[in-house]
Amino acid sequence: MKRALLVLITLISLTTGRVAAQPATDGGQVLKTLKQDHPRLLLLKGEEKVLLGQIRKYPQWQTVHKLITDDCDRLLDTAPVERIKIGKRLLDKSRECLRRVFMLSYAYRTTGEQKYLARAEKELLAVAAFEDWNPTHFLDVAEMTMAVAIGYDWLFDKLSDQTRARLREAIVAKGIQPSMDKTYNWFLSAEHNWNQVCNAGITFGALAIAEHEPAMAAQIVNRAVGSVPKAMLHSYQPDGAYPEGFSYWGYGTSFNVLLISALQKALGTDFGLAESNGFLKTGAFMQNLVGPTGLAHNWGDSGLKEGLTPALFWFAQRTQDPSLLWGQKALLSAPAQTEVKNRILPALLIWGTQTELSAVQAPARKFWAGQGPSPVALMRSSWEKPDAVFVGVKTGSPSVNHAHMDVGSFVMDALGERWAMDFGMQDYNSLESKGVDLWNRSQDSQRWQVFRLNNFAHNVISLNGQLTNAKGYAKIEGVSESGQNMMATTNLSEMYQDQAKAVSRGLGIIDQRYVVVRDEIECGPKEATMRWNMLTAAEVKVVDGKTVELSQNGKKMLLIFDTQTPISIRTWPTTPEHDYDAPNPGTVFVGFEATLPAGSRHSFTTYLSPSSNVTPAKPLAEWPVKPLK
Repeated sequence: MKRALLVLITLISLTTGRVAAQPATDGGQVLKTLKQDHPRLLLLKGEEKVLLGQIRKYPQWQTVHKLITDDCDRLLDTAPVERIKIGKRLLDKSRECLRRVFMLSYAYRTTGEQKYLARAEKELLAVAAFEDWNPTHFLDVAEMTMAVAIGYDWLFDKLSDQTRARLREAIVAKGIQPSMDKTYNWFLSAEHNWNQVCNAGITFGALAIAEHEPAMAAQIVNRAVGSVPKAMLHSYQPDGAYPEGFSYWGYGTSFNVLLISALQKALGTDFGLAESNGFLKTGAFMQNLVGPTGLAHNWGDSGLKEGLTPALFWFAQRTQDPSLLWGQKALLSAPAQTEVKNRILPALLIWGTQTELSAVQAPARKFWAGQGPSPVALMRSSWEKPDAVFVGVKTGSPSVNHAHMDVGSFVMDALGERWAMDFGMQDYNSLESKGVDLWNRSQDSQRWQVFRLNNFAHNVISLNGQLTNAKGYAKIEGVSESGQNMMATTNLSEMYQDQAKAVSRGLGIIDQRYVVVRDEIECGPKEATMRWNMLTAAEVKVVDGKTVELSQNGKKMLLIFDTQTPISIRTWPTTPEHDYDAPNPGTVFVGFEATLPAGSRHSFTTYLSPSSNVTPAKPLAEWPVKPLK
């Protein structure tokens, strides 16, 4: 391992700052361990037999295998994808091509049926004939390159010389060569998912054709191994909390794992990438993001629902921690037909069958917290009970890629329902097509006028109707997971720069029964109007001046406010103001408003509890938390 890390450090030093240099001169060294036979990507020649043997051991694997082959049968009479963009993106076509080719190639390798080979070849030749793979949005190129690389490599022995040549030409001309153009390859210095995805896709292409283009392949491998640590170190250290949230973990981390797995199989080494600080901890982050309702803590540009996640199976095997698959095992017991929409589903079987499902038990810890660009604390009363209490709080900064003005926001599950929720993302094209300046994260950007993205739509405090500080940052200050209580605290003062002197928030699960949210505010030199906001899909009934009853699906939850400061309980509609905003039916904001005199100090304690039997919360300074480093 030390030798591999030394190689990685050497490669980083060689490539950093000149990642688009001339072809590497040490190609023989980089490729000296290259597997000469095809397939060499992810699943080596002959490993199909071992894979099938493992699949036969458990009905869950058999079900996933059948989902893939059944979907391939449906694909047989489907026309190949066409080069039709949506806005500036060809990405949905690249992703569908990857899905089809990966699954059809898998089906051929595991069944030997010619129909899958023929249909995969038809798809490959169709996209190889495209005029280009849309390099102006380079994710499109990366995923298409990966698709063609897998098909070329996995079906190599059965493809004609003519087809192989056409696919090689496409990989070089439409994948690798555009990646060397500085107009498009800014991803090499990126610290987010673009780096991970683009390096993975282009490296797949390089490894697939390495014996034909050894100098080019060596350059691409060198470049990727030097570039991807920029994203890995930014995204996972120190604890594995992925800055871009639930959905982009599924994107960036999955492709990062694909890259590592491909290097390991094709070259016998991953150059120490997997040992990058925090990376092997990130499987636990992803697992803990999902509440007992099966819904994710979907802060930032994230979706809400969990599906089968192939990368988690890789982490379980690599870390020898089967408990990472606790939630995945439940999904495997009755996988939805929609799982075939996962374009890397075959990788789940490649990685997953290396872990014995009988060894998968509930995690020992019910609390997880991590720092980084987007720190989080995630806690639950139980892993086994579907009606368990769950709370997730997110801090960080709106300046992080794909972040919202949601610093200090939280979600909460109990009784099998989600009571405090987050809208998550809005489809990018729906905003871009109407001219919204979506990717500018400066304080006065139009991005913060999008309804779902600013602080008024999240479970946070707002002061004087102002946006929070787009460049502010907050970390998880203290944590506790002792006894029956779990807690986390954060100092949010930077988020309210020039609005308040100090703002702090603490959240916890008390007696494994209910949730407390405590806010402490020291007002600045001017009077402030405070709004405490929570988004919910429940029906809201104001019981009295300090109590709200939430109802959904026959279940009830009380929202109890405890403060010496006069408050006015309010609800606000979730109807957006702009025509570019997505509608939000079936939701409402609930909370309160308060007037805070200049220089005054206030505390507000909110309980989410199925009963009024709660214990008064202490000041945050007395919470039994320890610093999270």
